[in-house]
Amino acid sequence: MLPLLHPALLLLLGATLTFRALRRALCRLPLPAHVRADPLRTWRWHNLLVSFAHSIVSGIWALLCVWQTPEMLVEIETAWSLSGYLLVCFSAGYFIHDTVDIVVSGQARASWEYLVHHVMAMGAFISGIFWSRFVGGGVLTLLVEVSNIFLTIRMMMKINNAQDLLLYKINKYVNLVMYFLFRLAPQAYLTYFFMQYVGQRSLGSFLLGILLMLDIMILIYFSRLLRSDFCPERMTSPQHKDKFLTE
Repeated sequence: MLPLLHPALLLLLGATLTFRALRRALCRLPLPAHVRADPLRTWRWHNLLVSFAHSIVSGIWALLCVWQTPEMLVEIETAWSLSGYLLVCFSAGYFIHDTVDIVVSGQARASWEYLVHHVMAMGAFISGIFWSRFVGGGVLTLLVEVSNIFLTIRMMMKINNAQDLLLYKINKYVNLVMYFLFRLAPQAYLTYFFMQYVGQRSLGSFLLGILLMLDIMILIYFSRLLRSDFCPERMTSPQHKDKFLTE
């Protein structure tokens, strides 16, 4: 049972409100003309700006955590640091904020994949936040945010119809490398660890189940990325005008 006044609840609330305040501040920034002309693109642009800020902070923070506490790479369940714990709470607050933003903005149907991802991520973080177990695993999971920096740049340029710019062409190769290093590799490592761990405790089975579902989603996203950026002739015409929300 979780205590009703667990200190982590205040951290989660503080992080969620911080991202809400950040979104309000970023909404004051000028918009590209192509984005400003479409309310849906305007919402997605602001949503991605917050995601971009989270990826920069969390990605660098996760790298620092691993550098400061390298045992997180091997002691995934027991390795702990205050910095790593705060990072997990910080990112959980972002996922809560983004979930609320998607639902309140009426984009739940178009962005259902993000909602599923956020629910699974928050479920995986519960053990670290409330029981201080698998904080190391949470930090390793958040290495993906390094990759998300370049993935978000790609998505923002697509929303602004800037795929012909040299920056987009350079970023798509950098994004591919970062996808391998900070998304596929950590996910494969964590999946291998939990497959060894699964028979020892029921919590391991729960976390392995989440990881396997995330593995499927990541491979689907990777397939879309390859088809969109490297085999565009094989892409089918989008059936919905809001297809750019997920691609």
